[in-house]
Amino acid sequence: MISGYYFITDSTLGRGGANDVKQAIAAKVAAVQYRNKNFSSREMLMEALELRKLCRKTIFLINDRVDIALAVDADGVHLGQDDLPCRAARRLLGKNKIIGLTVHSVEEAIAAQEMGADYIGVSPIFATLTKADAGKSIGIKGLKKIREQVSIPIVAIGGINLSNALEVIQAGADAVCAISAVITKPDVCAEIKKFQALFGIKERTLS
Repeated sequence: MISGYYFITDSTLGRGGANDVKQAIAAKVAAVQYRNKNFSSREMLMEALELRKLCRKTIFLINDRVDIALAVDADGVHLGQDDLPCRAARRLLGKNKIIGLTVHSVEEAIAAQEMGADYIGVSPIFATLTKADAGKSIGIKGLKKIREQVSIPIVAIGGINLSNALEVIQAGADAVCAISAVITKPDVCAEIKKFQALFGIKERTLS
Protein backbone atom coordinates (compact mmCIF):
# COMPACT_ATOMS: atom_id res chain seq x y z
CA MET A 1 0.00 0.00 0.00
CA ILE A 2 1.50 3.33 -1.05
CA SER A 3 0.52 5.96 1.49
CA GLY A 4 2.07 9.28 2.50
CA TYR A 5 4.51 11.45 0.63
CA TYR A 6 5.63 10.02 -2.74
CA PHE A 7 9.04 11.32 -3.77
CA ILE A 8 10.05 11.92 -7.41
CA THR A 9 13.57 12.96 -8.30
CA ASP A 10 14.10 15.93 -10.59
CA SER A 11 17.44 16.48 -12.29
CA THR A 12 16.67 20.16 -12.93
CA LEU A 13 15.83 21.05 -9.31
CA GLY A 14 17.31 20.34 -5.90
CA ARG A 15 20.87 19.37 -5.04
CA GLY A 16 21.15 16.12 -6.95
CA GLY A 17 19.64 12.64 -7.00
CA ALA A 18 21.48 10.90 -4.17
CA ASN A 19 21.46 13.88 -1.81
CA ASP A 20 17.72 14.46 -2.21
CA VAL A 21 16.90 10.75 -2.01
CA LYS A 22 18.82 10.38 1.26
CA GLN A 23 16.72 13.15 2.76
CA ALA A 24 13.52 11.61 1.37
CA ILE A 25 14.36 8.27 2.95
CA ALA A 26 15.07 9.98 6.27
CA ALA A 27 11.57 11.45 6.09
CA LYS A 28 10.14 7.93 5.57
CA VAL A 29 8.51 8.57 2.21
CA ALA A 30 6.02 6.11 0.75
CA ALA A 31 8.20 5.53 -2.32
CA VAL A 32 11.03 6.98 -4.36
CA GLN A 33 10.54 7.31 -8.11
CA TYR A 34 13.68 7.88 -10.15
CA ARG A 35 12.94 10.18 -13.08
CA ASN A 36 15.63 11.70 -15.30
CA LYS A 37 14.79 12.94 -18.78
CA ASN A 38 18.23 14.38 -19.49
CA PHE A 39 20.59 11.42 -19.05
CA SER A 40 21.58 8.79 -21.58
CA SER A 41 20.57 5.20 -20.88
CA ARG A 42 24.05 4.44 -19.56
CA GLU A 43 24.02 7.45 -17.25
CA MET A 44 20.54 6.55 -16.03
CA LEU A 45 21.64 3.02 -15.26
CA MET A 46 24.62 4.19 -13.21
CA GLU A 47 22.56 6.67 -11.21
CA ALA A 48 19.73 4.18 -10.73
CA LEU A 49 22.20 1.62 -9.37
CA GLU A 50 23.41 4.18 -6.82
CA LEU A 51 19.87 5.04 -5.74
CA ARG A 52 18.86 1.39 -5.58
CA LYS A 53 21.52 0.86 -2.91
CA LEU A 54 20.04 3.70 -0.87
CA CYS A 55 16.47 2.43 -1.22
CA ARG A 56 16.82 -1.10 0.11
CA LYS A 57 14.10 -0.45 2.71
CA THR A 58 12.10 2.04 0.64
CA ILE A 59 9.98 1.28 -2.43
CA PHE A 60 12.12 2.21 -5.44
CA LEU A 61 10.46 2.78 -8.81
CA ILE A 62 11.81 3.79 -12.21
CA ASN A 63 9.94 6.27 -14.36
CA ASP A 64 9.08 4.98 -17.86
CA ARG A 65 12.05 2.63 -18.32
CA VAL A 66 11.19 -1.03 -17.76
CA ASP A 67 14.66 -2.00 -18.98
CA ILE A 68 16.37 0.12 -16.34
CA ALA A 69 14.01 -1.24 -13.68
CA LEU A 70 14.96 -4.79 -14.62
CA ALA A 71 18.66 -3.97 -14.78
CA VAL A 72 18.80 -2.56 -11.23
CA ASP A 73 16.15 -4.87 -9.73
CA ALA A 74 13.91 -1.95 -8.81
CA ASP A 75 10.64 -2.63 -7.03
CA GLY A 76 8.73 -1.56 -10.12
CA VAL A 77 8.03 1.16 -12.66
CA HIS A 78 5.81 4.16 -13.16
CA LEU A 79 4.42 4.48 -16.68
CA GLY A 80 2.74 7.24 -18.66
CA GLN A 81 -0.10 6.83 -21.12
CA ASP A 82 2.35 6.79 -24.05
CA ASP A 83 4.83 4.36 -22.50
CA LEU A 84 4.92 0.58 -22.71
CA PRO A 85 1.38 -0.72 -22.05
CA CYS A 86 0.72 -1.92 -18.53
CA ARG A 87 0.06 -5.54 -19.52
CA ALA A 88 3.28 -5.72 -21.56
CA ALA A 89 5.24 -4.28 -18.65
CA ARG A 90 3.69 -6.89 -16.36
CA ARG A 91 4.81 -9.72 -18.64
CA LEU A 92 8.37 -8.41 -18.52
CA LEU A 93 8.51 -7.54 -14.84
CA GLY A 94 6.50 -10.39 -13.36
CA LYS A 95 3.58 -10.42 -10.97
CA ASN A 96 5.51 -9.34 -7.89
CA LYS A 97 6.74 -5.97 -9.17
CA ILE A 98 4.83 -2.71 -8.70
CA ILE A 99 3.38 -0.92 -11.71
CA GLY A 100 1.98 2.58 -11.45
CA LEU A 101 0.26 4.38 -14.28
CA THR A 102 -0.37 8.09 -14.78
CA VAL A 103 -4.00 8.93 -15.58
CA HIS A 104 -5.78 12.16 -16.43
CA SER A 105 -9.45 11.17 -16.29
CA VAL A 106 -11.98 8.82 -14.75
CA GLU A 107 -11.94 6.69 -17.90
CA GLU A 108 -8.15 6.27 -17.81
CA ALA A 109 -8.27 5.49 -14.09
CA ILE A 110 -10.81 2.71 -14.56
CA ALA A 111 -8.83 1.30 -17.50
CA ALA A 112 -5.62 1.33 -15.44
CA GLN A 113 -7.24 -0.67 -12.67
CA GLU A 114 -8.68 -3.16 -15.16
CA MET A 115 -5.23 -3.58 -16.76
CA GLY A 116 -3.74 -4.53 -13.42
CA ALA A 117 -1.96 -1.35 -12.32
CA ASP A 118 -1.04 -1.48 -8.64
CA TYR A 119 -1.66 2.23 -8.20
CA ILE A 120 -2.43 5.29 -10.31
CA GLY A 121 -0.80 8.70 -10.42
CA VAL A 122 -3.56 11.25 -10.99
CA SER A 123 -2.10 14.29 -12.73
CA PRO A 124 -2.23 17.20 -12.72
CA ILE A 125 -4.49 18.07 -9.81
CA PHE A 126 -3.68 21.77 -10.17
CA ALA A 127 -1.71 23.71 -12.77
CA THR A 128 2.01 22.94 -12.58
CA LEU A 129 5.22 24.27 -14.10
CA THR A 130 7.29 21.20 -13.15
CA LYS A 131 6.00 19.08 -16.05
CA ALA A 132 5.40 21.00 -19.27
CA ASP A 133 3.24 18.30 -20.89
CA ALA A 134 1.10 17.59 -17.82
CA GLY A 135 -2.13 18.62 -19.53
CA LYS A 136 -5.30 20.22 -18.15
CA SER A 137 -5.73 20.08 -14.37
CA ILE A 138 -8.60 17.94 -13.05
CA GLY A 139 -9.07 19.73 -9.72
CA ILE A 140 -10.51 18.41 -6.49
CA LYS A 141 -13.82 17.46 -8.11
CA GLY A 142 -12.07 15.34 -10.72
CA LEU A 143 -10.00 13.62 -8.05
CA LYS A 144 -13.11 12.80 -6.04
CA LYS A 145 -14.77 11.27 -9.10
CA ILE A 146 -11.77 9.05 -9.72
CA ARG A 147 -11.70 8.01 -6.06
CA GLU A 148 -15.33 6.91 -6.34
CA GLN A 149 -14.54 4.65 -9.30
CA VAL A 150 -11.30 2.87 -8.33
CA SER A 151 -10.11 0.96 -5.29
CA ILE A 152 -6.36 0.94 -5.98
CA PRO A 153 -4.15 3.58 -4.32
CA ILE A 154 -4.10 7.08 -5.77
CA VAL A 155 -0.98 9.25 -5.87
CA ALA A 156 -1.92 12.87 -6.52
CA ILE A 157 0.57 15.14 -8.28
CA GLY A 158 0.65 18.53 -9.96
CA GLY A 159 0.54 21.96 -8.36
CA ILE A 160 0.33 20.56 -4.83
CA ASN A 161 1.80 22.52 -1.93
CA LEU A 162 1.30 22.81 1.82
CA SER A 163 -1.66 25.16 1.39
CA ASN A 164 -3.76 22.73 -0.65
CA ALA A 165 -2.35 19.26 0.15
CA LEU A 166 -4.80 18.48 2.98
CA GLU A 167 -7.73 19.16 0.67
CA VAL A 168 -6.21 16.75 -1.85
CA ILE A 169 -5.75 14.06 0.80
CA GLN A 170 -9.30 14.50 2.07
CA ALA A 171 -10.57 14.18 -1.52
CA GLY A 172 -9.22 10.64 -1.62
CA ALA A 173 -5.50 10.69 -2.40
CA ASP A 174 -3.55 7.96 -0.63
CA ALA A 175 -0.28 9.73 -1.38
CA VAL A 176 0.83 13.12 -2.66
CA CYS A 177 3.85 14.44 -4.49
CA ALA A 178 4.90 18.09 -4.48
CA ILE A 179 8.21 18.25 -6.32
CA SER A 180 9.00 21.95 -6.48
CA ALA A 181 7.48 22.59 -3.03
CA VAL A 182 10.05 20.22 -1.52
CA ILE A 183 13.32 19.88 -3.39
CA THR A 184 13.81 23.59 -3.95
CA LYS A 185 13.94 24.10 -0.18
CA PRO A 186 17.14 24.03 1.94
CA ASP A 187 15.94 21.11 4.09
CA VAL A 188 14.19 18.51 1.93
CA CYS A 189 13.60 16.12 4.82
CA ALA A 190 11.91 18.78 6.95
CA GLU A 191 9.64 19.86 4.09
CA ILE A 192 8.54 16.29 3.39
CA LYS A 193 7.73 15.76 7.07
CA LYS A 194 5.32 18.70 6.89
CA PHE A 195 3.37 16.85 4.19
CA GLN A 196 3.60 13.56 6.08
CA ALA A 197 2.00 15.23 9.10
CA LEU A 198 -1.08 16.06 7.03
CA PHE A 199 -1.95 12.38 6.75
CA GLY A 200 -2.15 12.26 10.54
CA ILE A 201 -4.51 15.24 10.47
CA LYS A 202 -6.75 13.36 8.03
CA GLU A 203 -6.92 10.32 10.31
CA ARG A 204 -7.82 12.45 13.33
CA THR A 205 -10.60 14.22 11.44
CA LEU A 206 -12.05 10.88 10.29
CA SER A 207 -12.05 9.29 13.75
